[in-house]
Amino acid sequence: MSDNASAAHTGLLTHPMTPAWVLALAVCLTQFDVTAAAVALPVIRAELDFSLAATAWVMDAYSLAFAGTLFAAGALADRFGRRRLLLAGNGIFALASLLCGLAWDGPSLWAARALQGAGAACFITGGLAAVSLAYPVSLPADRARAYGIIGVTGGAAMALGPTLGGLIAAHVGWRWIFLVNLPICAVSEYAVRRVIGETRDEIGRPLDLLGVALLTLAIALPVQALLQEGTDKLWRWSGVALGLACAVLLVLQQRRRAQPMLELALFTRRAPLGIIILLFSLSIGYWAVLVYLPLWLLATYALDTQQAGLAMLAATLPMLVLPPLGVRLTQRHGWRANFTGGMLLLSFGTVGLAAVAVLKADLFWALAAMMIAASGAGLSNSQVSGALVAQAPADRAGMASALATVLRQGGYALGIGLLGAISVVAGYGSGFAAAALAALLGAVAAALCLPRQI
Repeated sequence: MSDNASAAHTGLLTHPMTPAWVLALAVCLTQFDVTAAAVALPVIRAELDFSLAATAWVMDAYSLAFAGTLFAAGALADRFGRRRLLLAGNGIFALASLLCGLAWDGPSLWAARALQGAGAACFITGGLAAVSLAYPVSLPADRARAYGIIGVTGGAAMALGPTLGGLIAAHVGWRWIFLVNLPICAVSEYAVRRVIGETRDEIGRPLDLLGVALLTLAIALPVQALLQEGTDKLWRWSGVALGLACAVLLVLQQRRRAQPMLELALFTRRAPLGIIILLFSLSIGYWAVLVYLPLWLLATYALDTQQAGLAMLAATLPMLVLPPLGVRLTQRHGWRANFTGGMLLLSFGTVGLAAVAVLKADLFWALAAMMIAASGAGLSNSQVSGALVAQAPADRAGMASALATVLRQGGYALGIGLLGAISVVAGYGSGFAAAALAALLGAVAAALCLPRQI
């Protein structure tokens, strides 16, 4: 290790949690943009004359670039410096946000969103690496508080994204959902330079460009196939098959590398495999549903953008208030019981959404189903990444954390594609029913694969 690994605790630092709050700002910004545009999608769709598939790409372009860039960003952070990558990601994110705000058609917005996702990956990777060094294992209390601050603010930003995005879009226009990032990026740039010290490895990890390419294609090809409108089933299934082939090639390629970016043993052991399924189930059963809820609310109940944003609180507020309860339930009853119960509750809520959509029931029942689904997700969401990290060897904890993020973003992208393809053909009710099945799969995985305690 070179440079000043303890710089975060010297100089202008006046409180031990200052670096955590500075890095939480970075995490908060990137997580906000994962979901904030969701409630503005109907407005974007109308202005840019998008199909439902083109609308979904506004969200998927970000998530795919985020997931595909994350492991490469980790290698770059180790080699060239964590703070340097954090600042580079901040600059890329700011530039991409400006380009999103200035976008004039679909390709320009999708490209800007992809660049934004790549910047976010650098932002997140550099920030989390800086946290792990600013708060070493030898200071467990400070380390736990730091990760708690970052986890809570990031989760709050992602959960409140649709509501805040709706308010911004309703009052000043959807472009300001992205342009509002610029002053925040400026504040983040100043704070990082003043508070966060630089660290890097003398011998950085090798950059696995082939692995990154295969990982990206394994997610992107099925998503593109699912969202491609006007094509026959053979073409769609060919895209899905090519994605699976890339996934198989990725596994073979990783097995041959002396320093693989993926710990493949996690995919062969029962408990971590169950957690991996849980991560996908949450992303499809809850987070991907958030993308289609505003479109459905506006189409079914004739709400405006601001009203839809406020209605989305039913699907997001439980994510803010229930995680502490989930922790207490886990401590009392164990991982298996909490995850199984939470995913069953999520499945029940999304079944309710499917029924409301098919029966065209009153808005009250839609809000009730949204709240039930979000309650199930809230009991599980904040703990599942940590559960995967706990299953990895101590020296691969960083890899496991990155893998959890990739699985979340990859599952989110695939979920958007899957639910979009189903909704186009069979309506939103069928899309919500598919989400319910995904959540049920997560409950079964938790019940069968997880030990009582991890």
